[in-house]
Amino acid sequence: MLQPKRMKYRKQMRGRMKGKATRGVEVAFGDYGLQALEPGWITARQIEAARRAIVRFVRRRGKYWIRIFPDKPVTAKPAETRMGKGKGAVDHYVAVVKPGRVMFEVSGVSEELAREAMRLASHKLPIKCQFVAREGLAAEAE
Repeated sequence: MLQPKRMKYRKQMRGRMKGKATRGVEVAFGDYGLQALEPGWITARQIEAARRAIVRFVRRRGKYWIRIFPDKPVTAKPAETRMGKGKGAVDHYVAVVKPGRVMFEVSGVSEELAREAMRLASHKLPIKCQFVAREGLAAEAE
């Protein structure tokens, strides 16, 4: 599973997810992508589940890219522990996703295949997503 190799600080504050994404909003590497429509935290496990859904469906045809990385640590205290005594230990890592962010991309496959692969991947994620194509792709098809 994805997680940072090393970090400057082990624990982070939760932060806020206001506004739309300004970076990573266009399909940059592949031909088709999966774009977030709402803000959310996506865990490393969810990213891996979505990646597996894409890989299993396209079956070694084409290439895929993961455009998000879980670099935010989320802490949790053990079950049945009293409050106080500091912040809990790091439990897992999440990627902070804002609306408009392209999370996954594929290329080298037909649009129908890419659309279905992204649909399967979107079912593994906790936020609403949409299928997007690269800017010049519609003009090339005509």
